[in-house]
Amino acid sequence: MTLQAKLDAFKADFQAGKPPYNVSRSVIETMQRATAELIASGAATRALKACDRAPAFTLNDPEGKPVASGELLAKGPLVLSFYRGVWCPYCNMELQALQEALPEFQKLGASLVAISPQTAANSRKSIRQNELSFPILSDTHNDVAAAFGLRFQMPDYLIDLYKTLKNDLPAFNGDPSWTLPMPARYVIGQDGTILYAEVNPDYTRRPEPEDMLPALRRAANEVA
Repeated sequence: MTLQAKLDAFKADFQAGKPPYNVSRSVIETMQRATAELIASGAATRALKACDRAPAFTLNDPEGKPVASGELLAKGPLVLSFYRGVWCPYCNMELQALQEALPEFQKLGASLVAISPQTAANSRKSIRQNELSFPILSDTHNDVAAAFGLRFQMPDYLIDLYKTLKNDLPAFNGDPSWTLPMPARYVIGQDGTILYAEVNPDYTRRPEPEDMLPALRRAANEVA
């Protein structure tokens, strides 16, 4: 089953109010409204795209060790996944799919890292729960996400809903700003050029991991 098929199946159960979620129609409609407004805003069209230059960054891994994009790119191309956090089931399914694809990435000389605004403790939890062997880097305040054009401010009505659902993002992220990154996937070549970019303001839609393989193969051929 493809990643998107798994996401669609989960979404269907969630919107049907099946246990353990049992969400009301008003909750679903509020989430759909926020997604529709983010799409209509055109925010995704302003994010970095293929052929753009990727901003350099240094972020801490869950153990507090700094990880620099330049050091990763010195070894080979880099796959980046920006995701919302351990509280997001769609994000967790995506991380699991990326873990399954990791051997293919590594065969092509690529590194894989995920970037999230969540705290290190929540990144460690995510790694445990999803059985990941790649790092999750903490992007405090979504600053790196902003450099890629991915950060957005949640509308007040969605913040109110999250509070009602006990989804306390300031606690998850150690940041009171109530911002999130649009889910995004990038392949960055060793010269810092973005070779592949997929940004979707609809968090229920994610590209397949194998969609990145052509860009990674091109990068490997260029090095060879």
